[in-house]
Amino acid sequence: MKRRSRPLTSEERQLWAQVAAGVRPLKGRALDPELGVGPPGDAEAPRAKSGAPLVAPAAAAVSTILPPVGSLERRTVAALRRGRQGVDAAIDLHGLRQDDAHRALRAFLHRSQGAGFKVVLVITGKGAAGAPSVPFEERGVLRRVVPHWLRLPDLRPLVVGFEEAAVRHGGAGALYVRLRRARGPSPLDQDA
Repeated sequence: MKRRSRPLTSEERQLWAQVAAGVRPLKGRALDPELGVGPPGDAEAPRAKSGAPLVAPAAAAVSTILPPVGSLERRTVAALRRGRQGVDAAIDLHGLRQDDAHRALRAFLHRSQGAGFKVVLVITGKGAAGAPSVPFEERGVLRRVVPHWLRLPDLRPLVVGFEEAAVRHGGAGALYVRLRRARGPSPLDQDA
């Protein structure tokens, strides 16, 4: 059964030309001449109705691919739990509102990476026990959101991975965070 296809509009052709201009065809293949796509730089950048150039989503993305955040290496976690390795620094986020805690965590991680620290401790707390009359009350908001923050694009260049801390360091209310080595000046250093 053959699929029916409609002809592309001029805007769709322009957008496709912009996307295709950034890729090389496979060996032995040529770009589709029917779509009016030539080698990169041939076509003028397509423009939106407002006159501003259209930007393909891939071109608008960050040029560097951010590394994924994982868990810590088993050897590192075992050394931390047994006390053979210590944490280089710690931050306690107890009692802070989410926006203040996020700001403090970002600044702490930037400072720690700049100081050359490898493993830091982030204390979130386990959350206060809710009243029995309120069955669905949130408990431990920072405990839940800090792992999400550590995976956000603004912190991923700093964080290699993280893991729940040992009981002696706070257990479920704390995280060991492994930091990447600093590659250049910190964005916070430029503000000062």
